[in-house]
Amino acid sequence: MKPASGFAPAAGMPGGAAPRTPRSISAKKKGGRIGAFVPALLDPEAAVPEGLHDPNGRKAGKRFDVYRNNVVVSLSEALAAGFPVIEKLVGAQFFAAMAGVFVRAHPPTSPVMTMYGAAFPAFLEGFPPVAHLPYLADTARLEYALREAYHAADATPAAPERLQDPRLLEARLTLAPATRLVVSPYPVHAIWRANTEVGAPPAAGGDQAVLVTRPDWDPKPVVIPPEAARFIAATLAGDTFGTALEAAGDRLDLAALLTLLIDTKSITDLEVQT
Repeated sequence: MKPASGFAPAAGMPGGAAPRTPRSISAKKKGGRIGAFVPALLDPEAAVPEGLHDPNGRKAGKRFDVYRNNVVVSLSEALAAGFPVIEKLVGAQFFAAMAGVFVRAHPPTSPVMTMYGAAFPAFLEGFPPVAHLPYLADTARLEYALREAYHAADATPAAPERLQDPRLLEARLTLAPATRLVVSPYPVHAIWRANTEVGAPPAAGGDQAVLVTRPDWDPKPVVIPPEAARFIAATLAGDTFGTALEAAGDRLDLAALLTLLIDTKSITDLEVQT
């Protein structure tokens, strides 16, 4: 049956035209808009990107400025949450201003903000206003190491008896994913502790090496001797037990270090080449 004069079948119906696909922005055009949007979002001097309008069709000038400010403030707050000791050391107001500089230079590369701030320690090393506080960068490295350890994968510790293997020198120890090592010419553990523990003594002393483990739920930072730090560094680099011993030197208290690693459930495997 033919349709009445002046009418046509709807698209997709018998006798009608093929269904039309929704109109969309081309990938190239979309990429261009995003490429303009992100830099403008972080640069307070940048113009509002083309194509942004309010509900009434007017260019979103002030609205975009408010949104831009909110984004920077949110990222700055996330950075402060990840580096509370640094914020305490420099003061909240200064930290907020410094964080604004950082987030504009180092925007997030992932929508997951849990680990945002990996570049912050290196940023502190090159930020002139804190050049008189050279310990900040390594203190930030310790804070980030603790965060990495907290979010690292779980692992089952190896049985201590496996360390009695006669081929131990040729074996490679695998340390738990949460294991981190921070070596600094400054007393970073003392600084961290003085700013996180009630009643902790004021920070003092010189260089410190800090082993970060996670025996159960929370990370545990422990100061270890330089020799032990060299052993851990070599082990984390994949060296054999014997090579790590050579790197540590004759002053290494091996029994104390292995006891620490066992107690903190840090050894998860012992690989012997056959």
